[in-house]
Amino acid sequence: MRIRSYTHPKLPTRDLKGEANGYLIPIYNEHESPIETAQKPCQVYLTVVGPGAIKGPHLHMQRWGLFTCIKGNIKIIVKTPQGYEDHFSGEDYEYRTVQVPAGWAAALHNQGKSEAFVLNMPSPAWTVENQDDHPVSFEDYRF
Repeated sequence: MRIRSYTHPKLPTRDLKGEANGYLIPIYNEHESPIETAQKPCQVYLTVVGPGAIKGPHLHMQRWGLFTCIKGNIKIIVKTPQGYEDHFSGEDYEYRTVQVPAGWAAALHNQGKSEAFVLNMPSPAWTVENQDDHPVSFEDYRF
């Protein structure tokens, strides 16, 4: 098993007069996705990570994580069977999406001085009946 990641193009948009009016970034399209059917997103929510703050670590034994930072920049630290891996997402990283397999713990570390907005698109979806949260420590990781 491996951690998958892929970047997203920033596509300029134009108004009816042909003037630039912003851009769009396609995050997920089931027809272009490298994500296997069993791990396709079942829920989408926004996690906001404060400046310099760390969310997690979290360990889910059934739920896959799919993280894309859409504002700011984050480091996604994943504890794999071989050790820690650092992955990055956000404005400076082509809005990279990082897929974390079930059974591997992850933490989100905001790399900036303002809030970072992170889309999490897990599979399966979180429910009250099956929160799938397990204790884990990153005490041997230097943030």
